[in-house]
Order: sequence, then C-alpha cells, then structure tokens
Amino acid sequence: MVGDGPHPDVVDRGDLESRLAADVRAVTAGSDRIGRLFASMHNVSNNDLDALLHVIVAETSGAPLTAGDMRERLGVTAPAVTYLVDRMIASGHVRRETDPRDRRKVLLRYSEHGREVAGRFFGPLGGHMHTSMAEIPDEDLIAAHRVLVAVLHAMETYRAELAVHIDVSET
Repeated sequence: MVGDGPHPDVVDRGDLESRLAADVRAVTAGSDRIGRLFASMHNVSNNDLDALLHVIVAETSGAPLTAGDMRERLGVTAPAVTYLVDRMIASGHVRRETDPRDRRKVLLRYSEHGREVAGRFFGPLGGHMHTSMAEIPDEDLIAAHRVLVAVLHAMETYRAELAVHIDVSET
C-alpha cells in the first residue's frame, strides 16, 4: 500500500506504523475473545488454551513441541506442564508421539479429535476471512504477510530481551 502513492489519511511512516501496531493489538484482542469462547464452550482452561495454541503454531511451522518447549513458552514448572499436558491428552486435543529423529524425545501433536473440534468451531471464521479478503489483490496479501512476519520477529526479539532480565519461569 505504501508504494501505491500518497494516502491522505496517512501522515507519515511513524503514523502508519502506529496504525499497524493498533491493528495488531485489535487483532490480538479479537482473537483472544474468540479463543476464550472456544475454551468456555469446550471446557478448556485458559492455560490449556494457551498450550493448545502453542502446539498448533509449532506444528504448523513444522517444529512440534516437546513438554520442555511447552514449559519454556508458558513459563511454568516441569510438574505444572506435565499436569497440563496430561489434561490436554485426557481431553483428546493433544497426543504424544515419539520424535522419529530422536527416540528419546516425545513430541506434543495436535490430535485428530482436536483438529475436528477446532475445525467445527473455527471453520466459519475461516469462511468469514475468505469472504473479507476476496477482493484484496494477491500482492497486497503477500505484503500483509511480510508485515505480520516482521511483527512476529519484533515480538520474539523483545521477548528474548525480556527473558534475559526476567526469570520467565516465574511469569
């Protein structure tokens, strides 16, 4: 969009970045609200929901999590993550799988039941997103993806900086 020429509603680069940051916060808040509804409707605690999201994100990226990875991401103790993983397995949302590259490791994978439940709940949202983006040119979607990747990189960089100063297992 920036390359499309001047935009009267955008004053400068700083203003544009501020608007994008506000949009990211709004998406985060909206996503959180929908996620909490999913959790409530499926008797999943907020911690379990956070863990499920980490499992899904990691699996989608091609790097499934171990329980140790989950402990680090959630900032909880080893016994707490064991209890949480056991609950998610008992609920049918997650399964354990031996890492084919290192049989000593156990990976947390999204179960077929979990996929079905999530698909029924979030499928309509995917339809709404498809409809909302139908008129947006592919080039704009590619640019938006680059922006989101940059935002995620910035967030991870900041999280790593904070981890140096804070014992994340206490957060």
